[in-house]
Amino acid sequence: MIYDLKHKTIYSYGDAAVTYARCVLRLTPVSNAHQTVLAADLKVTPRPSVTVDRTGPFGERTLTVVVDRPHNTLTIEAVSRVDVHSPRPPDAGGSPTWETVRAAALAEPSIEADGPAVYIYPTERTPITAAITDYARESFPPGRPIVEAALELNRRIHADFRYDPGATEVTTPVLEAFNARHGVCQDFAHVMITGLRGLGLPAAYVSGYLRTVPPPGQPRLEGADATHAWIGVWCGAGLGWIGFDPTNAILAEDDHIILAVGRDYADVAPIDGIILASGPQTLRVEVDVIPEAEAAN
Repeated sequence: MIYDLKHKTIYSYGDAAVTYARCVLRLTPVSNAHQTVLAADLKVTPRPSVTVDRTGPFGERTLTVVVDRPHNTLTIEAVSRVDVHSPRPPDAGGSPTWETVRAAALAEPSIEADGPAVYIYPTERTPITAAITDYARESFPPGRPIVEAALELNRRIHADFRYDPGATEVTTPVLEAFNARHGVCQDFAHVMITGLRGLGLPAAYVSGYLRTVPPPGQPRLEGADATHAWIGVWCGAGLGWIGFDPTNAILAEDDHIILAVGRDYADVAPIDGIILASGPQTLRVEVDVIPEAEAAN
Protein backbone atom coordinates (compact mmCIF):
# COMPACT_ATOMS: atom_id res chain seq x y z
CA MET A 1 0.00 0.00 0.00
CA ILE A 2 1.41 3.38 -1.05
CA TYR A 3 0.55 6.48 0.98
CA ASP A 4 1.01 10.20 0.48
CA LEU A 5 1.59 11.82 3.88
CA LYS A 6 1.27 15.46 4.86
CA HIS A 7 2.11 16.69 8.35
CA LYS A 8 1.86 20.43 9.03
CA THR A 9 2.63 21.98 12.42
CA ILE A 10 2.05 25.67 13.13
CA TYR A 11 3.31 27.39 16.29
CA SER A 12 1.85 30.87 16.85
CA TYR A 13 3.27 33.25 19.44
CA GLY A 14 0.93 36.23 19.23
CA ASP A 15 2.51 39.66 19.62
CA ALA A 16 5.52 38.36 21.58
CA ALA A 17 7.98 37.43 18.86
CA VAL A 18 10.30 34.49 19.36
CA THR A 19 13.92 35.54 18.93
CA TYR A 20 15.48 32.06 18.88
CA ALA A 21 14.19 28.55 18.23
CA ARG A 22 16.08 25.28 18.07
CA CYS A 23 14.04 22.24 17.06
CA VAL A 24 14.78 18.57 16.49
CA LEU A 25 12.42 17.17 13.86
CA ARG A 26 11.64 13.47 13.44
CA LEU A 27 9.12 13.83 10.65
CA THR A 28 10.69 11.75 7.87
CA PRO A 29 9.47 8.12 7.86
CA VAL A 30 12.07 5.37 8.08
CA SER A 31 12.82 2.74 5.45
CA ASN A 32 12.99 -0.75 6.93
CA ALA A 33 11.68 -4.28 6.44
CA HIS A 34 8.09 -3.03 6.78
CA GLN A 35 8.14 0.01 4.48
CA THR A 36 10.10 1.94 1.86
CA VAL A 37 10.26 5.73 1.68
CA LEU A 38 9.83 6.74 -1.97
CA ALA A 39 10.12 10.52 -1.47
CA ALA A 40 10.35 12.95 1.42
CA ASP A 41 10.61 16.71 1.87
CA LEU A 42 10.68 18.92 4.95
CA LYS A 43 10.17 22.70 4.91
CA VAL A 44 10.55 25.13 7.82
CA THR A 45 9.31 28.74 7.72
CA PRO A 46 11.02 31.11 8.54
CA ARG A 47 14.03 29.67 6.80
CA PRO A 48 16.49 28.25 9.36
CA SER A 49 19.99 29.68 9.64
CA VAL A 50 21.34 26.24 10.58
CA THR A 51 20.21 22.76 9.53
CA VAL A 52 21.82 19.48 10.55
CA ASP A 53 20.55 16.29 8.91
CA ARG A 54 21.58 13.00 10.51
CA THR A 55 20.52 9.49 11.46
CA GLY A 56 19.73 9.01 15.15
CA PRO A 57 20.79 6.12 17.40
CA PHE A 58 17.71 4.05 16.60
CA GLY A 59 17.82 4.56 12.84
CA GLU A 60 15.47 7.55 12.87
CA ARG A 61 16.02 10.43 10.45
CA THR A 62 16.43 13.69 12.38
CA LEU A 63 16.73 17.26 11.19
CA THR A 64 17.94 19.85 13.71
CA VAL A 65 17.10 23.45 12.75
CA VAL A 66 17.90 26.83 14.25
CA VAL A 67 15.79 29.93 13.54
CA ASP A 68 17.54 32.94 15.05
CA ARG A 69 15.58 35.87 13.68
CA PRO A 70 12.41 37.23 15.33
CA HIS A 71 9.22 35.49 14.22
CA ASN A 72 5.61 35.29 15.38
CA THR A 73 4.82 32.04 13.60
CA LEU A 74 6.85 28.90 13.01
CA THR A 75 5.54 26.50 10.37
CA ILE A 76 6.92 22.99 9.79
CA GLU A 77 5.64 21.06 6.77
CA ALA A 78 6.61 17.43 6.10
CA VAL A 79 5.52 15.68 2.90
CA SER A 80 6.41 12.10 2.07
CA ARG A 81 5.42 9.11 -0.02
CA VAL A 82 5.76 5.66 1.53
CA ASP A 83 5.24 2.10 0.30
CA VAL A 84 4.10 -0.05 3.24
CA HIS A 85 4.58 -3.80 2.82
CA SER A 86 4.22 -5.42 6.23
CA PRO A 87 4.86 -9.17 6.41
CA ARG A 88 1.91 -11.56 6.63
CA PRO A 89 0.57 -12.02 10.19
CA PRO A 90 2.42 -14.81 11.98
CA ASP A 91 0.92 -18.05 13.25
CA ALA A 92 0.35 -17.04 16.86
CA GLY A 93 0.35 -20.56 18.21
CA GLY A 94 3.40 -21.57 16.20
CA SER A 95 5.71 -18.85 17.50
CA PRO A 96 8.46 -19.69 20.03
CA THR A 97 7.65 -19.59 23.72
CA TRP A 98 8.17 -16.29 25.43
CA GLU A 99 10.81 -17.78 27.72
CA THR A 100 12.78 -18.90 24.65
CA VAL A 101 12.59 -15.40 23.21
CA ARG A 102 13.64 -13.86 26.53
CA ALA A 103 16.70 -16.10 26.70
CA ALA A 104 17.62 -15.35 23.07
CA ALA A 105 17.31 -11.60 23.65
CA LEU A 106 19.53 -11.71 26.72
CA ALA A 107 22.13 -13.71 24.79
CA GLU A 108 22.12 -11.39 21.76
CA PRO A 109 25.53 -9.63 21.53
CA SER A 110 24.56 -6.99 18.94
CA ILE A 111 23.54 -3.49 20.06
CA GLU A 112 22.38 -2.43 16.59
CA ALA A 113 19.14 -0.46 16.34
CA ASP A 114 17.21 -3.36 14.82
CA GLY A 115 18.32 -5.86 17.50
CA PRO A 116 16.60 -6.65 20.80
CA ALA A 117 19.32 -5.69 23.28
CA VAL A 118 18.62 -1.98 23.70
CA TYR A 119 14.89 -2.55 24.14
CA ILE A 120 15.08 -4.85 27.16
CA TYR A 121 16.01 -2.27 29.79
CA PRO A 122 13.81 0.26 31.60
CA THR A 123 13.82 3.96 30.79
CA GLU A 124 12.64 7.03 32.70
CA ARG A 125 9.25 6.80 30.99
CA THR A 126 9.01 3.01 31.18
CA PRO A 127 10.42 2.04 34.59
CA ILE A 128 10.05 -1.53 35.81
CA THR A 129 6.87 -1.40 37.88
CA ALA A 130 5.62 -4.37 39.88
CA ALA A 131 1.92 -3.67 39.34
CA ILE A 132 2.32 -3.41 35.55
CA THR A 133 4.59 -6.48 35.39
CA ASP A 134 1.99 -8.48 37.32
CA TYR A 135 -0.73 -7.25 34.97
CA ALA A 136 1.27 -8.37 31.93
CA ARG A 137 2.21 -11.71 33.53
CA GLU A 138 -1.44 -12.82 33.45
CA SER A 139 -1.07 -13.22 29.67
CA PHE A 140 2.30 -14.99 29.90
CA PRO A 141 1.90 -18.33 31.67
CA PRO A 142 4.85 -20.76 31.37
CA GLY A 143 5.40 -22.16 27.90
CA ARG A 144 2.97 -19.90 26.04
CA PRO A 145 3.92 -18.84 22.48
CA ILE A 146 5.04 -15.23 22.52
CA VAL A 147 2.79 -13.94 19.73
CA GLU A 148 -0.26 -15.57 21.30
CA ALA A 149 0.59 -14.06 24.68
CA ALA A 150 1.31 -10.59 23.28
CA LEU A 151 -1.95 -10.62 21.32
CA GLU A 152 -3.86 -11.33 24.51
CA LEU A 153 -2.10 -8.53 26.39
CA ASN A 154 -2.81 -6.25 23.44
CA ARG A 155 -6.53 -7.09 23.66
CA ARG A 156 -6.66 -6.75 27.44
CA ILE A 157 -5.20 -3.24 27.42
CA HIS A 158 -7.75 -2.24 24.79
CA ALA A 159 -10.58 -3.71 26.89
CA ASP A 160 -9.43 -2.48 30.31
CA PHE A 161 -8.36 1.07 29.43
CA ARG A 162 -10.54 3.90 28.16
CA TYR A 163 -9.31 6.20 25.42
CA ASP A 164 -9.58 9.67 26.94
CA PRO A 165 -7.54 12.55 25.41
CA GLY A 166 -8.20 14.75 28.43
CA ALA A 167 -6.99 12.26 31.04
CA THR A 168 -3.23 12.52 30.55
CA GLU A 169 -0.48 14.76 29.23
CA VAL A 170 2.71 13.91 27.36
CA THR A 171 4.60 13.90 30.68
CA THR A 172 2.13 11.72 32.65
CA PRO A 173 4.00 8.86 34.38
CA VAL A 174 3.11 5.39 33.12
CA LEU A 175 1.99 4.16 36.56
CA GLU A 176 -0.43 7.08 36.87
CA ALA A 177 -2.01 6.24 33.52
CA PHE A 178 -2.08 2.54 34.45
CA ASN A 179 -3.84 3.16 37.76
CA ALA A 180 -6.38 5.50 36.17
CA ARG A 181 -7.06 3.06 33.28
CA HIS A 182 -7.50 6.17 31.09
CA GLY A 183 -5.23 7.75 28.49
CA VAL A 184 -4.24 7.91 24.84
CA CYS A 185 -2.19 5.78 22.47
CA GLN A 186 1.10 6.97 24.00
CA ASP A 187 -0.03 5.80 27.46
CA PHE A 188 -1.26 2.41 26.21
CA ALA A 189 2.03 1.85 24.38
CA HIS A 190 4.06 2.76 27.47
CA VAL A 191 1.95 0.44 29.66
CA MET A 192 2.45 -2.51 27.31
CA ILE A 193 6.18 -1.82 26.92
CA THR A 194 6.63 -1.51 30.70
CA GLY A 195 4.85 -4.81 31.30
CA LEU A 196 6.82 -6.68 28.67
CA ARG A 197 10.18 -5.34 29.85
CA GLY A 198 9.22 -6.32 33.38
CA LEU A 199 9.08 -9.90 32.05
CA GLY A 200 12.47 -9.50 30.37
CA LEU A 201 11.10 -9.17 26.84
CA PRO A 202 12.31 -6.61 24.24
CA ALA A 203 9.66 -4.01 23.41
CA ALA A 204 10.02 -0.82 21.35
CA TYR A 205 7.94 2.36 21.09
CA VAL A 206 6.77 3.16 17.55
CA SER A 207 5.69 6.61 16.42
CA GLY A 208 3.80 7.01 13.16
CA TYR A 209 0.45 7.31 11.47
CA LEU A 210 -2.66 5.15 11.25
CA ARG A 211 -4.81 5.26 8.16
CA THR A 212 -8.36 6.23 9.10
CA VAL A 213 -11.44 5.38 7.04
CA PRO A 214 -14.34 7.90 6.98
CA PRO A 215 -17.91 6.70 7.59
CA PRO A 216 -19.69 5.24 4.53
CA GLY A 217 -20.71 7.97 2.14
CA GLN A 218 -18.68 10.64 3.93
CA PRO A 219 -15.61 12.34 2.44
CA ARG A 220 -12.23 12.12 4.10
CA LEU A 221 -11.69 15.34 6.07
CA GLU A 222 -8.51 17.08 5.02
CA GLY A 223 -6.07 17.57 7.87
CA ALA A 224 -8.14 15.49 10.30
CA ASP A 225 -5.78 12.52 10.65
CA ALA A 226 -3.28 12.37 13.51
CA THR A 227 -0.04 10.84 14.68
CA HIS A 228 -0.32 7.48 16.42
CA ALA A 229 1.73 5.23 18.68
CA TRP A 230 2.02 1.47 19.01
CA ILE A 231 4.74 -0.99 19.99
CA GLY A 232 7.09 -3.51 18.45
CA VAL A 233 7.82 -6.83 20.16
CA TRP A 234 10.92 -8.83 19.23
CA CYS A 235 9.64 -12.37 18.79
CA GLY A 236 12.92 -14.18 18.15
CA ALA A 237 15.42 -14.21 15.30
CA GLY A 238 13.03 -16.03 12.97
CA LEU A 239 10.03 -13.70 13.31
CA GLY A 240 11.88 -10.51 14.21
CA TRP A 241 9.85 -7.46 15.19
CA ILE A 242 6.03 -7.63 15.15
CA GLY A 243 3.86 -4.56 15.70
CA PHE A 244 1.01 -4.54 18.24
CA ASP A 245 -1.48 -1.68 18.56
CA PRO A 246 -3.08 -1.82 22.05
CA THR A 247 -5.19 1.27 21.37
CA ASN A 248 -7.13 -0.69 18.76
CA ALA A 249 -6.40 -4.33 19.78
CA ILE A 250 -4.90 -5.13 16.37
CA LEU A 251 -1.59 -6.01 14.80
CA ALA A 252 0.25 -3.17 13.11
CA GLU A 253 0.05 -3.94 9.40
CA ASP A 254 -0.40 -2.01 6.16
CA ASP A 255 -2.57 0.70 7.76
CA HIS A 256 0.30 1.69 10.07
CA ILE A 257 3.09 3.92 8.72
CA ILE A 258 6.24 4.19 10.85
CA LEU A 259 7.92 7.53 11.53
CA ALA A 260 10.47 6.43 14.13
CA VAL A 261 11.24 3.65 16.57
CA GLY A 262 12.81 4.09 20.01
CA ARG A 263 12.77 2.96 23.62
CA ASP A 264 9.91 5.31 24.58
CA TYR A 265 8.24 8.53 23.45
CA ALA A 266 11.24 10.67 24.38
CA ASP A 267 13.34 8.95 21.71
CA VAL A 268 10.86 9.55 18.89
CA ALA A 269 8.92 12.76 19.62
CA PRO A 270 8.07 14.22 16.18
CA ILE A 271 9.16 17.70 17.30
CA ASP A 272 11.04 18.85 20.36
CA GLY A 273 13.36 21.72 21.20
CA ILE A 274 13.54 25.13 22.87
CA ILE A 275 12.38 28.67 22.13
CA LEU A 276 13.23 32.07 23.64
CA ALA A 277 10.06 34.12 24.12
CA SER A 278 8.02 35.86 26.82
CA GLY A 279 4.46 35.26 25.62
CA PRO A 280 2.04 32.33 25.25
CA GLN A 281 2.17 29.72 22.50
CA THR A 282 -0.60 28.08 20.50
CA LEU A 283 -0.21 24.95 18.41
CA ARG A 284 -2.12 23.61 15.42
CA VAL A 285 -1.37 20.29 13.73
CA GLU A 286 -2.83 19.06 10.44
CA VAL A 287 -2.16 15.51 9.25
CA ASP A 288 -3.26 13.73 6.07
CA VAL A 289 -2.74 10.01 5.42
CA ILE A 290 -3.86 9.45 1.84
CA PRO A 291 -3.76 6.01 0.15
CA GLU A 292 -2.59 6.15 -3.45
CA ALA A 293 -6.00 5.10 -4.81
CA GLU A 294 -7.69 8.04 -3.06
CA ALA A 295 -4.95 10.48 -4.08
CA ALA A 296 -5.54 9.60 -7.73
CA ASN A 297 -9.26 10.47 -7.54
